[in-house]
Amino acid sequence: MATTGETTTTDPAAAGAGVIAPPPLIFLAALLLGFILQALLPAPSLAPALQLALGVPLLIAGGVLAATFVRAFRRAGTPIAPSHPARRLVTCGPYRISRNPGYLGMTLTCAGIAFVSDALWLLAPLAVAVLVVDHGVIAREERHLVATFGDEYRRYRATVRRWV
Repeated sequence: MATTGETTTTDPAAAGAGVIAPPPLIFLAALLLGFILQALLPAPSLAPALQLALGVPLLIAGGVLAATFVRAFRRAGTPIAPSHPARRLVTCGPYRISRNPGYLGMTLTCAGIAFVSDALWLLAPLAVAVLVVDHGVIAREERHLVATFGDEYRRYRATVRRWV
């Protein structure tokens, strides 16, 4: 497993990333808004076979990413919530291919829900949620990780993409 040493910094960033909101709440708000839009506005409908062909793989991929992301953090002994300071830099498991597999998993899951439920209006607020997470969560987490792990995180960031 590729995790690194304990944090020893007394930097203010060690208090946590200072994200604008918990990411699961951002994605849940997008889903709620999407279902409201779906109920209020006319929307195209997909054939049931297409709903499943698009939605099920997205749901599975999102669930797998979520499970492996949680497992990697638990094995490393570092908090999952971005409001808590990172104790270890996690670079194993899904973190070898994406610096944000948890958020990628939530995005894929929401897209899967949109297709399986034939509620395509969910995709519009999902796009906004991705932008909010990218700028209001990930950018802040990255500043926290640079402050906490310095060059070690910079090297990791240089070799692994933010999303995929």
